[in-house]
Amino acid sequence: MNENWQVIYSTQQEYKAEIVKAVLEDNGIKCFSLSKKDSAYLFGEIELYVSPDHILRARQIIEREKL
Repeated sequence: MNENWQVIYSTQQEYKAEIVKAVLEDNGIKCFSLSKKDSAYLFGEIELYVSPDHILRARQIIEREKL
């Protein structure tokens, strides 16, 4: 991961993170997910990261699609 990549979306539900990731990738935005869930107790967040060049566009897509 490049140090400049930033969190664009965070959720506790894995399926929501996968939907947002797929929508962003369909729009040409490279992103990756990082699970911060505790494996024993299953709490925590899944975060999606994008490069600084795509932050504004990614936020617009997430808001427009109501994700």
